[in-house]
Formats: sequence, C-alpha cells, structure tokens
Amino acid sequence: MTARPAPVGTGPYPPGPYLLFDIDGTLVDSSRLITDVWRQVAAEFGADADAILAVCHGRRDAEVVPMFFAAADVPAVMARIQVLEAAGGDLLSPVPGATELLAALPADRWAAVTSGPSRLMTGRLRSAGLPVPAVLVAADHVAEGKPDPEGYLAAARALGAEPADCVVIEDAPAGVTAGRRAGMFVVALTTTHRAPALGEAHHVLDRLAELPTALAARARTS
Repeated sequence: MTARPAPVGTGPYPPGPYLLFDIDGTLVDSSRLITDVWRQVAAEFGADADAILAVCHGRRDAEVVPMFFAAADVPAVMARIQVLEAAGGDLLSPVPGATELLAALPADRWAAVTSGPSRLMTGRLRSAGLPVPAVLVAADHVAEGKPDPEGYLAAARALGAEPADCVVIEDAPAGVTAGRRAGMFVVALTTTHRAPALGEAHHVLDRLAELPTALAARARTS
C-alpha cells in the first residue's frame, strides 16, 4: 500500500467525500478477461466454471480457488490464473465514464481498494488507460479480503480520512458488504450484478456517470 499522497488543488470536481473505488467492474471493464480466465482454469482442472463465476467477483483468488479446486491443485491453479490474467490486457477497457471522472478528481481525494494483487491491478489500470492512484490497497496488503472491511479502512487511514467521510463505489456483493462494515456510504454499480444482489448498498446506479446523483443524495441525508 502506498503512502498518503501530498495535498493537491481541488480541481474541477466539487469538494466532497473521499471516494474509494473497487477496480474490476467499477473502473476497469474486465468482465471478458475474468470470465475467460475462470472458464479456462475450470476446464483444465475439472471445476464448475458457472459456480465459480457466481461468487468470484470482488473476492481474492486465494479465497475462491480452495472453494472449487482440489487442495493438491491449488498452487498450480493460482499460477495458471496469474499467467492467463497477465496475458489478457487486450481484453480490458475503462468502464464508461471512468476516464472523465478520475481526470476530474483531486489526487488526494480518491483511492482504489481491490481484491487483486497490486502488481496485476496496477497493470490493469494502465492497460485500460486509467491513472494509478497514490493510495491503492490490494490483496497483498491485507490479511483479510472482502467482505472484511480491512481494505477500505486501510485506504481511509492512508488518505487521512474518517470512515464516515468516505464513499465506496463497488460492483460486487462482497465489496458492498465490506464498505458497509467499514461504516462508509456505499454506491453500487450494476455492471457485474443485478440490483437485487446489491441491495445492501445505500445507492445503486446503472452507470458510473450517475455518481454525482448518488453523492448529492448522500449530502441531503448527512
């Protein structure tokens, strides 16, 4: 996890809460890559790809793999996933609205909290043409992954923010639960799951470009 960034100007985005983004499905459209990788490893090691894809989003590979693969195969499956993910950069693109939103945010007001390893997720952001934040909390920075709140609380500390001053932007139930457990306002995008699966969120959006609407609703209720 990187250190707290130095303060910068407010930029064109209006002052408001600190924004803590998940990456896959929230900033980076990695749905094709994730689906392809899990289907490939499932086929190679004899697992149920549909069952994996139903629960894997927003969770660390190290937690998902033991749920579906024989213990003896876990190291090989993990290694294979890393190879396939590293080779799939051409399947990545920014979520619509992400490029414009991040360009407008002050660098000291946002962070990323991801269930992927830091090196992979940094490369994923760059492959999608998005900036790497000064604060990025990844799978290798925490002892417990989502739905545990550890990652979001770590990001808030690195930004010098209180949990109540943070808004989490997520696309998966595990991440929504993590944000709620951290005591933060949670906005969910329906990029990966339908709205009923994200019901624990304070606000559910179909498009990232609608985020200012959710922030305005939060301001009215705070």
